[in-house]
Amino acid sequence: MAGHSHAANIAVRKGKQDAQRAKLFSKLARYIMIAAKNGGGDPDTNLRLRYAIDKARAVSMPKDNIERAVKKGTGELEGVNYEDVTYEGYGPGGVAILVEALTDNRARTSNEVRVVFEKNGGNMGTPGCVGYLFDRKGLIVLDAKAYPDEEKAMEAALEAGADDFQRNGDNYELLTDPTTFNTVLDKMKTAGYQPTSSELSQLAKTLADVETEVGKKVLKLIDAMEDNDDVQNVYTNANITEEMAG
Repeated sequence: MAGHSHAANIAVRKGKQDAQRAKLFSKLARYIMIAAKNGGGDPDTNLRLRYAIDKARAVSMPKDNIERAVKKGTGELEGVNYEDVTYEGYGPGGVAILVEALTDNRARTSNEVRVVFEKNGGNMGTPGCVGYLFDRKGLIVLDAKAYPDEEKAMEAALEAGADDFQRNGDNYELLTDPTTFNTVLDKMKTAGYQPTSSELSQLAKTLADVETEVGKKVLKLIDAMEDNDDVQNVYTNANITEEMAG
């Protein structure tokens, strides 16, 4: 993993989706709804819901939208019945692609995801074909320049319960178990550390280096996949660089 940054791999392809505000709000509303449906409407006891709400607040999603999504999830308001689905496949260069979606129609979403794979130099695989290459983890990123005492930051992270702490360039990256993500995040903030980003993610166990042109094609596939309303997240084990995103 030397020289490979999970934070950079995720951040380099964030801008496009964040710019599409209305679509982003719609996707986050679905995420909140299914979290509330599966674990109840109280974010203090439903960690997935709390994470979903925090994610929505981070992009300034209106409070009314958030509350409405929670009520639809708990059944207080009528709403569409969404379910979690995961698709796995291969992108250009044979890299692994993992797609998380929330859908009210599995057949439609499966067909649309398959078409995106095929139109962009990839192919959809069978369940489990690439999932083993990823670990679900919490990722908390700190600006190393803002906290120059690396030893102190590492000590705070480990005391907060982080599983791993490493420096990558100008960032510190903290990895957590998904079940302790919110606790570690709270403790870091209490200790005076404000993350530049924090999220639950599917992190590749090992990032695969690819040529620049292949990387650009992988990003094109990811962009096309994220344009689908049902798709929540797309992950790859390709080591994406700034040059590829340019």
